[in-house]
Amino acid sequence: MVKQWTEGVALPGVRKIVTQAMIDRYAEASGDFNPVHLDKEFASLSQFGSTIAHGMMIASMVSQTMTEAFQDKWMETGKLKLRFKAPVRPGETVQSYGMVKHVDNKHGEKGSLICSVGVKKQNGEDVINGEARVAAPD
Repeated sequence: MVKQWTEGVALPGVRKIVTQAMIDRYAEASGDFNPVHLDKEFASLSQFGSTIAHGMMIASMVSQTMTEAFQDKWMETGKLKLRFKAPVRPGETVQSYGMVKHVDNKHGEKGSLICSVGVKKQNGEDVINGEARVAAPD
């Protein structure tokens, strides 16, 4: 584990192959039964052409990356601002990423880390991107 967080340090990524079964389980857990996620026939007539994963299901990969990097500090102090850029379909592989963008030290005290974060498809297309802020680890 990195003991000194400095600008440019990469965060651990999480890689997943999204399946319809994962999407179905997420619908059950979240209560979001929008047919664009679950009904293949309905979704085939939508702008997406097939079922797609819930955006928050994919966004959870960013939180998983931040939790792996910063453990309890993320859960206690983390803030996240995301933009959803593209849908994820069953069978697609996605990977989260992150990097320390800025170390915000206020008057020499421990401040916070600002990280650029996101999720990309295997072809490099951004699915989600944004920024995370977490209190600097002890």
